[in-house]
Amino acid sequence: MRDFLEVCCGLDVHKECVVACLLKGRLGQEPSSEIKEFSTLLSGLEMLKSWLTENNCREVAMESTGVYWFPIYNVLEAMFEDEGGIHMTVTNPRHMKNVPGKKTDVNDAKWIASLLRAGLLNPSYIPPRQVRELRDWTRYRKTIVQEMTGHKNRVDKYLQQCGFKLSMFLTDIFGQSGMSLIHKLCETGYISPDDVLSHLRGSTRKKLDNIKQAVNGRLSGHEQSFLAMLVRNLEQCLREIVEIEEKIMECAGIFEEAICMVETVPGIQRLTAITIISELGTDLRTFPTAGHLCSWAGMCPGNNESAGKKKSTRLSKGNIHLKNVLSQCAWAATRSKKTYLRDWFWKLSRRRGMKKAIIALGRKLLTIIYHMLTNGEFYDEDRYGKAKNRNEEIRKGKLIAEAHKFGLRLIPA
Repeated sequence: MRDFLEVCCGLDVHKECVVACLLKGRLGQEPSSEIKEFSTLLSGLEMLKSWLTENNCREVAMESTGVYWFPIYNVLEAMFEDEGGIHMTVTNPRHMKNVPGKKTDVNDAKWIASLLRAGLLNPSYIPPRQVRELRDWTRYRKTIVQEMTGHKNRVDKYLQQCGFKLSMFLTDIFGQSGMSLIHKLCETGYISPDDVLSHLRGSTRKKLDNIKQAVNGRLSGHEQSFLAMLVRNLEQCLREIVEIEEKIMECAGIFEEAICMVETVPGIQRLTAITIISELGTDLRTFPTAGHLCSWAGMCPGNNESAGKKKSTRLSKGNIHLKNVLSQCAWAATRSKKTYLRDWFWKLSRRRGMKKAIIALGRKLLTIIYHMLTNGEFYDEDRYGKAKNRNEEIRKGKLIAEAHKFGLRLIPA
């Protein structure tokens, strides 16, 4: 392997320790290696930082091993921002596997350093610190929303178990009417037929007789206290979501221009646009083309061909958070009226099926977002309408040429 770096360091990261291999030497000559082990505690990372500084090492590479690489990356990033900068390479472990056998932490660190010295490591995309902070809030919000859904299911299940059939007559038992009735059950254990009307709002009043039958029962002391505990957990999740969304809006203020651009795409609302920016960032120059970005996000099939036969080309894992939100946006875009994306989806779904068409539409959305953020422009529906008309004119011209070729004449409809 041809060498490109005189001084570099490879890190084999674990939960409790970091094995570092420092390679030094002139290009074209066998480098000398120095192996050291450091603790992942802050004191150990400070020693690692000092050791790299003493050896004037500006090139560091490590595997993206779970969450263990985060503190190391943060310490080195904060140090070298003030000292001229450092090129830190965080790579996917599957891209740098060594030959099987004789595997040790020291050999892993040496192999990483050797690949880095030869320039054979492809860095993973690590967005700036402000984007990562916003990403923490958006991903945590997703987790709390999932927990809230679980709490809602438990409350509904327990009401069914106690004989209260609210979900039969209320579209959402956690709306104003439903929560008012549930709170009454938590307080008293029963609801008299005369009190039911005072807890109903809006159109639910039309179902008064049915709802009276649905809440015709009584909770025991145990059931009342258990239901109250479930409702408190649900309300705590709701309060946390409100607090998290306030933090999200506060952190997203510096990305207002990019968020407004993404928000103009059909099927994408403001909170969804913030989530997309938190996963992508605003500077996409790391990705040479939109295709590279779609591959990183896991929104396109892979290549797996051997002996002239194509094998499984399933989607790669990619960024599962971005993939999920793009799929949701794709479903929302299919419900937008008189848009190019909606027409394109239904045309493709007839040939490829709904699931493949949704992934294809998600990729198209990501491609559009890439060009919007790269060129600094908003979504323009007229552009796709003009392209559609132009394609129809081209197809019509080809059809006329084929007809003339065989001596036929087309009769206009």
